[in-house]
Amino acid sequence: MDKVELAAAIKELGESSFRAKQIWQWIYRIGIADFNHMTNLPASLREKLNESYTLERAQVSRELISFDETRKWLLKFSDSNEIEAVFIPEKTRGTLCVSSQVGCTLNCSFCHTGTQNLVRNLTAGEIVAQILHAKDSLSDWNFKEENRKLTNIVMMGMGEPLLNYDNVAKALKIVMDPDGLGISKRKITLSTSGIIPLIEKCGDELGVNLAISLHAVRDDLRNILVPINKKYPIKDLLNACRKYAPTQNSFRKVTFEYVMLKGINDSKQDAKELVRLIEGIPAKINIIPFNKWPGTEYQCSDKKTIHEFAQVVEAAGYMSPVRRPRGQDILAACGQLKSESIKLRKSST
Repeated sequence: MDKVELAAAIKELGESSFRAKQIWQWIYRIGIADFNHMTNLPASLREKLNESYTLERAQVSRELISFDETRKWLLKFSDSNEIEAVFIPEKTRGTLCVSSQVGCTLNCSFCHTGTQNLVRNLTAGEIVAQILHAKDSLSDWNFKEENRKLTNIVMMGMGEPLLNYDNVAKALKIVMDPDGLGISKRKITLSTSGIIPLIEKCGDELGVNLAISLHAVRDDLRNILVPINKKYPIKDLLNACRKYAPTQNSFRKVTFEYVMLKGINDSKQDAKELVRLIEGIPAKINIIPFNKWPGTEYQCSDKKTIHEFAQVVEAAGYMSPVRRPRGQDILAACGQLKSESIKLRKSST
């Protein structure tokens, strides 16, 4: 529940309103998951809370830790549905990749999660639960921001965040609240395949960084790679991006994600067309080497091709970092840990 709902719940229990803030801080600033440990609450209130509410964390079905210290968790909720969350540590920050749905409905042809049917949307609580679990696992309940291990959130896990907008928005408002987790909107990125009607709403209500899963510069190809393009084509999508980050002075640069698929979308001409398309948009381009997964026919572009593609984009004045593969030894493709875990269970029965 959010702050307003918590305040209403406390009022319904006949308690003073200031108790809501105390409880909020215990949960989201200190990381307490047991009402009995909230020592500044009267015993009578703790008893009422235990009778009516639970602070149960998500269960861990599997945890994998890479040689590069990337951590991948398969988390199970009360209805036994599972999702993935991934923590990626770097020298100056730690990023948690968060899921928004169980499965996905978009069927992007290069994405492993696209092979899994959409089961349901995650609740706001289940989205926040991924962050709480990561902080528990990392022993990261620090008051001082400079000491935190988890500094950034990316909504780039399983699912399309804008197709679960209400729950994602509610969760991110909880995450950004300064009385709790206090993660700045500047350190939160929401990735979308391009649900245009909700992009503007996201900017107005949340103001977080926007990432677009672009992956192609022609509609005919993007229709295959990202089928939602048939409904929201490239030209319309880029117009929405121009409205989202209207000036070069805005901190809200749009990130365009571009997966490198051998012989599909990786030519120098593709790079030149990409630069032409995004002209005038405050942007950077994340160039992503393809993570091959069992059953896919796609191959990753070779290093030389990736380097040449990045050079064209950089020459036009855009940052174009090539994403360094992380967690290669722990089922790196999004959704792969879940699929492999399901296979293991079936083979053992």
